[in-house]
Formats: sequence, C-alpha cells, structure tokens
Amino acid sequence: MKYINLITSLFLSASVTTVATARDITGNKMDDEVLIGKSSIKIENGIMTPEALYSFGRVSGIQISPDKTKILYGVTYVGIEQNKTNRELFTMNIDGSDKKQITHTPKSENGEKWVKNGSKIAFVSSESGSSQIWEMNPDGTDRVQISNIDGGINDFDYSPDGKKILYIKNIKSVKKTTDYYPDLQKASGKIIDDLMYKHWSEWVEEIPHPFVADFDGKNLTNDTDILQGEPYECPMLPFGGIEQLAWSPDSKSIAYTCRKKTGMAYTLSTNSDIYLYNLKTKKTKNLTEGMMGYDINPVFSPDGNFMAWQSMERDGYESDKNRLFVMNLNTGEKTYVTENFDYNTNFAVWKNNTSLYIVSCVEAKTNLYLADVKTKKVSAITKGDYDYESCVPVGDKLIAIRHSLSKPNEIYSVNISSGKTTELSFENKDILDQLKMGKVEERWIKTSDDKNMLAWVVYPPNFDPNKKYPAILYCQGGPQSAVSQFWSYRWNLQMMAADGYIVVAPNRRGLPGFGQEWLEQISGDYGGQNMKDYLSAIDAVAQEPYVDKNRLGCTGASYGGFSVYWLAGNHNKRFKAFWAHAGIFNLEAQYLETEEMWFANWDLGGPFWDKQNKTAQNSYANSPHKFIDKWDTPIMISHGELDYRILASQGMMAFNAAKLRGIPARMLIYPNENHWISQPQNGILFQREFKRWFDEWLK
Repeated sequence: MKYINLITSLFLSASVTTVATARDITGNKMDDEVLIGKSSIKIENGIMTPEALYSFGRVSGIQISPDKTKILYGVTYVGIEQNKTNRELFTMNIDGSDKKQITHTPKSENGEKWVKNGSKIAFVSSESGSSQIWEMNPDGTDRVQISNIDGGINDFDYSPDGKKILYIKNIKSVKKTTDYYPDLQKASGKIIDDLMYKHWSEWVEEIPHPFVADFDGKNLTNDTDILQGEPYECPMLPFGGIEQLAWSPDSKSIAYTCRKKTGMAYTLSTNSDIYLYNLKTKKTKNLTEGMMGYDINPVFSPDGNFMAWQSMERDGYESDKNRLFVMNLNTGEKTYVTENFDYNTNFAVWKNNTSLYIVSCVEAKTNLYLADVKTKKVSAITKGDYDYESCVPVGDKLIAIRHSLSKPNEIYSVNISSGKTTELSFENKDILDQLKMGKVEERWIKTSDDKNMLAWVVYPPNFDPNKKYPAILYCQGGPQSAVSQFWSYRWNLQMMAADGYIVVAPNRRGLPGFGQEWLEQISGDYGGQNMKDYLSAIDAVAQEPYVDKNRLGCTGASYGGFSVYWLAGNHNKRFKAFWAHAGIFNLEAQYLETEEMWFANWDLGGPFWDKQNKTAQNSYANSPHKFIDKWDTPIMISHGELDYRILASQGMMAFNAAKLRGIPARMLIYPNENHWISQPQNGILFQREFKRWFDEWLK
C-alpha cells in the first residue's frame, strides 16, 4: 500500500521493539534475520498510543510440567518496522519465580508441550523451511528436528505413552485447473462446481487431516491418515485446532471432531460430531450420532471412562447455547451437565472423574466455574471484572490466563477454595506501569421495553467530570459475541478512551451472558430491538453533564458495521460521525455473497426471494441500503479485500452511496487483509485513521 513507506519512516524513531541479530543459546550468530523481541517503548505522558498498544507481549498457552513444578508458555512480540510477529517460549516455577526465556530465534515456536516425562519440550517451528515438530531440553538447548513431513504440519500431540504422535497436515481437497489442463500451467482461473469454494479468508483448495505415526523417540514411521479417502476437514475450519482432537489415556484411541459434509451440504449445516478412532482396528464410531448441532472439543476423564465435550442442540444455529455434555464410554449414557445453567461453556478441563472446571461468560464477565457431573450443579470459583480464557488444575490451585478491558493476557494462580488470584507472569508490567488507563464503569440501563441492560462505560485517562467530552457508541459484531471484559488490538476500548472519548459499549439484545432469551432475540430481527437497545444506551449516557450530546460518534465491525450503516439512516441526528468496518450494507447481496449459508438462513430467516417468509421479508426490509436516502452524517468505511465472509464490495457500495449523496465520506481499503486486520502496520494505520476521523468531526 502507498502508506507503508511513510509509516515505516515514522516508526524508525519510536523505539517500539528490540531488534537484534538472532543468536542461538551459546551466543553464536544464527542467520541474517532480525529477532523481534520484548518492547523497550517509553511512554512520557501516560496516554495509550497505537505504538504502545502494539508493544504489549501477547501471552498464550499454559502447559504444566508432569511433576507440577514448572509452567511453559509463549509470548508473541510485534515488530512494527518489520510488519510481522515472533513468538518465543518461556518457563517459570509454579509460583512465578525463576522466569526464563528459553528460545531466542527469528522463527516462531508454537504448539509447545512437555514430553518424555518432562525431560523434553516439543514444539512446532519453521526453522528448517517448513513447519515441523522439534524437541529441546527444558532450558532451550539441544534443539532437534523430529518430523520431516512433506508440506509441513499445523499442530501435534504426543500419545500419553509417548509411542505415537498425532499431527495435523493439510491435504489437497479439490482439483485445480492444471489437473484438467496440464498444458495451462500459468492459467489463474479457478473452476468451481459446488458451494463452499471460499471460507472466511481463503480459497478452499486444501483441508486439514489428522495423521497418526509411530514414534521411537527420534523418528516418525508408519504415518496413517485417520480420515484416509474422506473429503472432510478435521479439525474444522476456520478456527479449529488440536483441541478438537484428544488421545484416550490408554493411547489406544483418538477422539476427533468432524462435520462429514462437503459443498452445499456443508454450507447449509452446522452438524458436526465426535468420532472415536481405534488405532488397532482402524475403525471409527460416531459417538454423538443424532445430536444435530455443533459437537466439538472432546476431553477424556483421567480414568478414560468418560468423555466431555461442548455441544449445541440445533442444526444451522452457530450461536446456540454451548452446552457441556459428558458420556459414559462404557454404557453410552449421556449427561447434559449444564442443563440448569443458562450460559455457554467456553472451555472445559477435568478436575477428577466426576467434575470439570469450565469457563463461562455471565453478565459480561468470563470467570471460572466448577461443574459437577452427577448433581449438575455449577459453582463459581472466581468473581470480578475479568475474562478468563483457560485454566489447568495443579493441586489446590488453577493456573489460568485472563485479561480485562484494561489489561492484556497474563498468567495467574487461582486458589480454588477462596478464588483469590496471584499474578505470575508480569509480562507487560513495564508498559502498564507507564500507562494511565481510563476508569471502566459497569452501568445498567433501562431499554425501550423496560429491560435491564449492562453497558460498559470507559472514561478517558485523567477524566474531569467538570468538563464535557465527546462520546462514541461501540457496536459489537458477531452478532452474538459477548461484550465482556475483552482485550482487543483493534477494537480496544481503552485506546478509544485514550483518544479523549467516553466509550459506551452496551450488551444489547443478541449477546451471550444474559440467558438464552436475551441471546436469541436478535435472530430474524436485524434492525429491530437491538438497535433500540443501542439508542437507549447512548441516550442514557448522553444525559450526563460531562457528555457533549452534540458530539456523539458511532463505530463497529462486522454486524457492528451493519449496525453503523443501519443507524446512519435511523439515528434522528443523534450522531455527528460514523465508522463502519467490514459491515453488511446490502442484505440481499450479502445473502448471495457470503459462504456459510447456515448463518444467513438462521439469522435472516431465509432467502430474499421467499416472499411468503415473513421473517425473511422483515430482515431484508431492514437492510441498511434501504435507508440511504436518510443518510445525513459523515461516515468512514474500512474493509479488507480478502474478506470472504462479508465482501469488500459491501463497504465500497456504502462509500459510493455516501459520495453520490454528497455526504462527507472516506474509505480505508486493505487489499491484503481479510475480515480482521492482522498485519501490524495495517493495525497502526487503522488506529491513526480512527483518531483522525473522529477528531475531525467530533472535536
């Protein structure tokens, strides 16, 4: 893009990342690549900047050593100048002491696991030219490549007895043009015969398959494709990983998640199942046959007699309640463990053979809970304004990762009895100590139908109640994704507040954490009650004496972008500026442009040509493009051209319409980004333009 050289020159003097020639653990030079490491940024006035936001180390992955004394985890660092990231591995004692960085390479280490009874750490690295399994000592020395799989692998898991390795590898899934016409080696055209030819951000030409191989401690042999001859993906794209497969404790079976459908059948259904593959007989059994929604993420109990998994009930509804189920593998009996708990199960790990620790979002806070299989009782372990991602039990404590609206991921120790937490990793303490975060307020607001709605209000740093501030309404995407204590590197509410705005983030109708009735109201009601909820939220906060109701903005992405477009034609002059990212502008076009048809059919009610379908007709009558004649407010539009969920043409249509109507408009288009913004400099560009646009119209 034409902005890159300018941005790079501006970053050169920012001292954002530590860049050095990569060296191995002995200090010898490895190659000419630069090592992207921990930030050394200095923040003078305590106010968050895009450069500061991208300087945080991104903590992920918790692996506990077999003797329960060490924590293994990874941290991803951003090189703004290099426009890429690098992930390094760390270890520390279970109490957070003796923290050590054990890798120092320009190639990211991923998928790290303790193996060989804790004497080795296995991981994935592309150091040899493709992603392969490597092993090293716990101090990072003696790196040895284990696999040499053609084309590389995505992830892996050693069997409990250490004699086999399960790995994920992409295989060819469709014929290419050159398969039909070998003489046309330079032809770029793609021949399409069925639906689901694109998915989220890529053309579907390869799919992941699970392979299992014998392992003698040094080499892999006798590799077997568990789904040999089956044209189905496992794990499921685009978000599934190794968590969708699991070894049985006796190393004799592998449970895996799969939606055994292709083409049109795939795009119309969410019905995935959990299958059990017997390594000796090579036979597969469907454990969840007849359960019609998403069934994912199998986890065996310690004794191997039970399997837990997450299950949705209804086919075609991707945001159905995520239930916790447990099966007795000896009898086949299934138990709906969270039947009396009206919230999603986002993560599960066994405590013992009768109970599990789970992660669940309740009233916009995601905490740790204990679920008892026999009594179906769910009890809270932690409380507070946080979002926990995952946990690992270690004796009387849980080692967990959490974040909040004001703090990125860190690792904590949680006392199971008291819920008391102790931070262990402190990866970002040096940056956080330099920043003044804005106050985050939990506020309950009356909706137009007299319901109580939680909204997060984030105030600017150094907030003065005697002054008047502009405010921005944040509209969530999904449409059924929680507005919890999330930390984001694009939609970071503290970043918006640092720009001098009061941010209002309501948990409008259609969001999880407030029961199924609240969650499901939005389906078939785009442009309905949830839009009234947005207006209730901004109207309530705008009444405060420190809010300038004549300087209100509105922003959001995906369904949040749809919300911005819809509000632009229905806001009765409340707002003075809008920003929509990757939003739906024309619902009729969206129905035929998107790839996962189950989503459009459930949320919109069906195709626009079904004139007898009242739900569908109501949806399309509320398409934002139907209200373009009422647009009267400056609007900024951003979109990625590799976005196959909501095509960039949606943003271009909205921009063109605004310009043709004579409305001040600007567009930020990314030729090399998808539904998200993944490249560091593009992310910085987004934040700078965000501030420039709203400052121009609200200040």
